[in-house]
Amino acid sequence: MKVSPQCIPTGWAKGWTTPWSLLALTCLAGWAFKGHCGAWWANGIQYTTGCYSDAVPFWGGRGVAAGEMPYLQARMEYPVLTGALIWLEGIVARLLRGPNADAATFLFVVSAVNAALAFLVLWMMERAGVDRRRLYLWAAAPPLVLYLGHNWDMLAVALAVTALLAARAGRLAVAVRWAAVGTAAKLFPVLMLPLFGLTALFRKGDGGGRRIGGTVSLAILAILVWGAINAPLAWAAFDNWAEFYRFSSERSGTAASIWELLATFGLCASPIPARNLVSFAMFAAGAAIIVAIGWRRLGERPWLLFTPVLAWFLLTNKVYSPQFDLWLYPFLILTSYRLWPILWFAVGDAAAYFAEFWMFAGMDGHSPSATQGDIALAAAIRGSAMLWIIVSALRDPAPDWALTPPPTGSLLRRDRPTPVG
Repeated sequence: MKVSPQCIPTGWAKGWTTPWSLLALTCLAGWAFKGHCGAWWANGIQYTTGCYSDAVPFWGGRGVAAGEMPYLQARMEYPVLTGALIWLEGIVARLLRGPNADAATFLFVVSAVNAALAFLVLWMMERAGVDRRRLYLWAAAPPLVLYLGHNWDMLAVALAVTALLAARAGRLAVAVRWAAVGTAAKLFPVLMLPLFGLTALFRKGDGGGRRIGGTVSLAILAILVWGAINAPLAWAAFDNWAEFYRFSSERSGTAASIWELLATFGLCASPIPARNLVSFAMFAAGAAIIVAIGWRRLGERPWLLFTPVLAWFLLTNKVYSPQFDLWLYPFLILTSYRLWPILWFAVGDAAAYFAEFWMFAGMDGHSPSATQGDIALAAAIRGSAMLWIIVSALRDPAPDWALTPPPTGSLLRRDRPTPVG
């Protein structure tokens, strides 16, 4: 089904004044979903109801309550910008309630900041001329309900959306800067950088030397931006700064990843170093095929290929935490021609979310409970949707909004439009 006026009934859309009011309701639903158990966890409520949030254990377990500086005074298994955000949100929580601040206060602040970032994404989409029905799809996004108060991935999502919209406007240097900043918050925006480099390398109208020079300049720019953010803490506390990268390399996987499911059912119980190597090789080979096939049709808009590349990364990665679905969802809305894969993905996301947390509930003797078989079924639903998304991205035309220049007044519009590819 194409994302067209027929996909969302006109009467339904007019029932809401704007996508902004709908997004406000979605964010309120997200707060209601997580916030009701922010102050206490008992009888496995964080698993049985799905209200688990990283903010609750982080309040006391990562020095947030005490105001300790991440990396310098406290452990932090996130990249630098996310660690900085956690620290700042801790300050706000303590300012709000002083000595009475607790995990529930911190969870409220985390949810409020994520809601603000969700509104920022909606504002950027609107300013970039994204058609109204896609704005409604973001405003009513089910992952926002599940993950608004879950952790801090919305920061990297907002930065990645900014980078993609800048690339769409042909502002490659701006796009590279935002993608590099996003990589300092979470690793997945780094997948944009090769696409931006290829865009510069094959830009029409430029000579070979200029194209090579431009590509090298973009690579240097990305390294400098990421390095400027990371270098001070890497210099001052290298071991703590490197914990995110060390932890990512050493962990075996998560319950809903294909590698952990294969190991659980005795199909592929490889050691961690082998799993790291094979998963990376599968991703690299698949991403190269996706770009090679998609380039022939989308070479003038290679940023559209970020969605299938990211989907393939999630499928092949050894870690698939529930909130990773939030990474993909806004890019599905921005780049998909059809609606059905997005809906199928949202169903699989919700199924995998509750299956995983209900398995944890069952392990603690609570109900409802789930098994690895239930997780495998939910992961299969989600995985089939992602394969559909990848195939559709390589076969379907670009969405209509992407074919027109950014509107006048857009912050991401070029002053003098030039070919992107």
